[in-house]
Amino acid sequence: MAPKTAAPCYVLGVGMTKFVKPRGKIDYTELGFEAGIKAMLDAQINYDDVEQGIACYCYGDSTCGQRVFYQFGMTGIPIFNVNNNCSTGSTGLAIGRKLVSSGAADCVFVVGFEKMFPGSLQSFFQDRANPTGTSALMMKETRGVTNAPGAAQMFGNAGREYMEKYGAEQRDFAEIARVNHEHSKRNPYSQFTDEYTLDQVLKSQEIHHPLTKLQCCPTSDGGAAAVIVSQAFLDARPHLRDQAVLIAGQCLATDDTSLFSKSAIDLMGYGMNQIAARTALAEAKASIKDVSVVELHDCFSANEMIVLDALGLAEKGKAHELVRNGDITYGGKYVVNPSGGLISKGHPLGATGLAQCAELVWHLRGWANNRLVDGTKVCLQHNLGLGGAVVVTVYKRADGGAAKKVDSQEVGKRNGLGYNPATEARGWTREQVERTRSKRGRSEWALQDTLQKVEARF
Repeated sequence: MAPKTAAPCYVLGVGMTKFVKPRGKIDYTELGFEAGIKAMLDAQINYDDVEQGIACYCYGDSTCGQRVFYQFGMTGIPIFNVNNNCSTGSTGLAIGRKLVSSGAADCVFVVGFEKMFPGSLQSFFQDRANPTGTSALMMKETRGVTNAPGAAQMFGNAGREYMEKYGAEQRDFAEIARVNHEHSKRNPYSQFTDEYTLDQVLKSQEIHHPLTKLQCCPTSDGGAAAVIVSQAFLDARPHLRDQAVLIAGQCLATDDTSLFSKSAIDLMGYGMNQIAARTALAEAKASIKDVSVVELHDCFSANEMIVLDALGLAEKGKAHELVRNGDITYGGKYVVNPSGGLISKGHPLGATGLAQCAELVWHLRGWANNRLVDGTKVCLQHNLGLGGAVVVTVYKRADGGAAKKVDSQEVGKRNGLGYNPATEARGWTREQVERTRSKRGRSEWALQDTLQKVEARF
């Protein structure tokens, strides 16, 4: 079935915190507040302009979203709380887009945040069926179980199958990680900014063959946010048209029956990746060959390998050749994960999809000028959650043109911040926060000491 034409929907503002190691020192209230204020400042709106709110998180009690949003204002708007595993942030983005494109709202505010625990992901409910239990059982019956973290086993097994079927080698997976770590040194929000040689990646601690520690994403604390608006909202603010980015195509998909085909690759959502990419590109009236910059869900290097294949960035079974030819970095066919990806930037589950969005918005604006790909017209975002859900989003500039580098001083003048948020992770002034929080429904009791705590980190 052909995708239905949706009314235009734009990302007008984005913001994020630095992603950091989870040490229990920063609460989700601060992460959501910081990212949200930055996004509203970027969009040059006040919270009173927001008609609906969407909060994205996995690790938190019900209504954490209200706790974060009440800090901006208490205006009575609907607030939705979204939990969709690692694709939570982009699921919120997809819901926001549907609300705007359907005419239900002209301005939707999506905020993702996560306060995580150190170490590998874990389930907190032992008295009920695990939602990925059927997948774990399939892995047990086809590949066996080791003492390695469950997610590393699942994705590592997919990597093993790719090697067995198509001739990829362990160093191909290590090269993916090497590239992502190298990219991260230009991202001021990245949890890690260290660069490694291929040998260093290969010789780091083995987690589950072919994966070593430097090929696995870390757990992280962080926040990210986006302001999503309609054509009418943008038309009323023509001075912001240059920074508006069109969501040209998007698909939230879940697994098809191939999930349980007994293939380790299929078990990691290969089928739904294909569905989402095909649908989003068709809606955007774009080919995968039109794409220049990709933010791809590299929770493990093995997942990046199979997703390069599933999205059509490489011919089937030849993703490792794309990697070997240098075609996932600057000077190649595509630049994949210029942010450093999950492997190096970090992976606070609820914020990840929105951080990917921010990165691609900055590229299309021409603001990411320390890592820009000249002439970019189309960007693609891929965000995956086992269980399962995947969101693929295709972005274009509002004017349909190509990205051109904008000097950081000029960016600072345009946005009124005095700096370029794509290349500097800085804070705000009290006056800017005052300007952004609600005028008609503000509560200092709801804010408590969050403002002071956030400022102390700047």
